[in-house]
Amino acid sequence: MSRLHVWLVGATGLVGRATLEALLDRDEVARVTAFVRRPTGTRHAKLEERLVDFEALDAAFDDAERPDVAISCLGTTIKQAGTRERFRRVDHDYVLAFARAARAAGARRFLTVSSMGANARSLVFYSRVKGEVEDALAAMGFPAVTLARPSLLLGDRDDFRLGERLAAPFSKLLPKRLAGIEGTTVARALVRLALEESAGGTRVVPSDALARLGARD
Repeated sequence: MSRLHVWLVGATGLVGRATLEALLDRDEVARVTAFVRRPTGTRHAKLEERLVDFEALDAAFDDAERPDVAISCLGTTIKQAGTRERFRRVDHDYVLAFARAARAAGARRFLTVSSMGANARSLVFYSRVKGEVEDALAAMGFPAVTLARPSLLLGDRDDFRLGERLAAPFSKLLPKRLAGIEGTTVARALVRLALEESAGGTRVVPSDALARLGARD
């Protein structure tokens, strides 16, 4: 495989930070263009950061070099976003705007961090929005789409989330397909999936598979 140019969005979040680090550490990656609201603080010869207004995302990609792979690690919570409308704006609208730009620029593979239980027909708002995003991505025309569906994400976040903090110790006791998973593990799995040759189409990667793929060697 030739060395790849990767577009990344969400690089300042729990999974995104670790994904950026993992991408920069791989010889198969020639360049990473990260579209961010604020600087990541990372300095690397392979990294180009573009500060963007997420309310005007389309303008951010006009002169960006063609990517081989695009990865979205965008995600928030309804509590953090403040309203359901704002949550949908971030987790649905921003992700799909990024995907459309990546497809128009020539990306052949798109990967996104979705969620366990994602289903466009779910009665749960969060899961329904995630499912709607998955369906839209699958219909966007990428030769290959990867939908990573982690369970409860564990790790140190910039924002304090009491519910996640309380649930974390118990989530590790659940069966592997339901157990909490470290954001760094998801990131390693995501990068491994991004760099491997894909048969094409849409593949769903559940949390237990992410745990296996992201395990340290």
